[in-house]
Amino acid sequence: MKHYKLLRKSLSIMTISAVSLSAIALDKPQSMEDMWKIIQSQQKQLNEMQVRLEKAESKSVVVGVQNLDSKSSTNLSSNTPSPESQVANNQVKKLERKTDVLSQEVEKLRTNLAIPEEKQLKSAYGLGPAASKVYQVDKGLSIGGYGEGFYQDIVGDKGTEKSKADMERMVLYVGYKFTDSIIMNSELEFEHGTTGEGAESKGEVSAEFVSLDFLLNPKVNVRTGLLLMPMGMINRMHEPLFYFGNHRPVVEQTIIPSTWREMGVGLFGAITPNLTYTTYVVNGLNASGFSSSGIREGTGGGSQALAQDLGYVARVDYTPDALPGLTIGGSGYVSNSGQDLTYNGQKADVLTQIYESHLQWKYYGLEFRALGSWGFINNADLLSAQNAFTSNGQGVVGSQNYGWYTEAGYDVLPLMFKDTPQYLAPFVRYEKLNTIAKAPLGYSADPTKDQQVFQVGLQYKPIPQVVLKADYRNFVAKQGSLPDDFNLGFGFIF
Repeated sequence: MKHYKLLRKSLSIMTISAVSLSAIALDKPQSMEDMWKIIQSQQKQLNEMQVRLEKAESKSVVVGVQNLDSKSSTNLSSNTPSPESQVANNQVKKLERKTDVLSQEVEKLRTNLAIPEEKQLKSAYGLGPAASKVYQVDKGLSIGGYGEGFYQDIVGDKGTEKSKADMERMVLYVGYKFTDSIIMNSELEFEHGTTGEGAESKGEVSAEFVSLDFLLNPKVNVRTGLLLMPMGMINRMHEPLFYFGNHRPVVEQTIIPSTWREMGVGLFGAITPNLTYTTYVVNGLNASGFSSSGIREGTGGGSQALAQDLGYVARVDYTPDALPGLTIGGSGYVSNSGQDLTYNGQKADVLTQIYESHLQWKYYGLEFRALGSWGFINNADLLSAQNAFTSNGQGVVGSQNYGWYTEAGYDVLPLMFKDTPQYLAPFVRYEKLNTIAKAPLGYSADPTKDQQVFQVGLQYKPIPQVVLKADYRNFVAKQGSLPDDFNLGFGFIF
């Protein structure tokens, strides 16, 4: 019996030690494959220990019977647990707790719930940091999002505009990583705090983008679905922490529609680590939606968009090593937008071209951005005549349009508090745009569309995921008056 006790104690300690080594792996997150390796190794060790214990117990029975023949039953081992047994029991309980945690972690991996709460938010493939979370998970589901709201006070008596408060957007990013090379990503947007009230301005729910990525290698990857058009600085990266002011630049809402997305397929990648590109084939614009205010209402948005004509878009960005923080780039879009429809009794191709170039420089606390965009629309005379004939209020369509802006902000907090994680930046922005820079033959330009916007404001980020904003915008038109506004708002990402 003494030999049996020693053998049993040794086997127990060996079992606990061997399995505990596997359980220690819980200290760091594991992939599904790693967990299965641990479980298989643990099960093998347990099986081996069980066989050895059974053999030892069989041997102890024989020894016990022999002892009964030669000694009194009082020589049998006592039922009182020895100190060694108590230690072993405590170790077993500890092992059971660790195994419990292991089982929960395995179950979590089995259900593919992998939301990287502790991973740093960072941009990928031109998307905003919150929209890029799915590219960081090992496998399975990813959830992120952003929201923004504001109070707008109309300054002065310059029209019918009224002060208002608006929960402008609440957005959920839902992604799923099927494999390391096949990834679904999407953006679901709830606007103006509600929906279903009969008008888009009252609120709507939209799929801002839904894409499938096939990651082949760093130089060439494939993307298909409802795609954000890779134009400008805001259309793809439109999370509120990454542009100044409570409202996106007017140029990047009017000349380059925001948020502009179309159904399509294309390629993206990095030709070199410093030179990236994106190019898509998409459904073309619909010229029946063009107006004196621009092309915004001619975008498809993935809602049964006409695709008799196709569009082509391409973008490149370059980040030179010689100037850290600098990005320069440009993009272009070309499509026929007639969509086999009739305009003023005639069918027309309505060739539409949009080009833009941009520059962004982030240097210590400085953020500087500049963008210029130019648009050209053929057959604008037919579109203008159609608008006048149908009395739809869309007015003269410009055969040419343009817009540009420049802005700068500086984080002043590091000047006062060294190594602070907070951010406080005053900023200024100037915009110039005209949606009817050139009127079609036989029509006159609308001087109210020739506008300038002067803006000043302040951005404060108590933490990197939250921003508080205040800004004042002064609108000036070549003819007529436009209301100025003062805005207070907030934004967040997760």
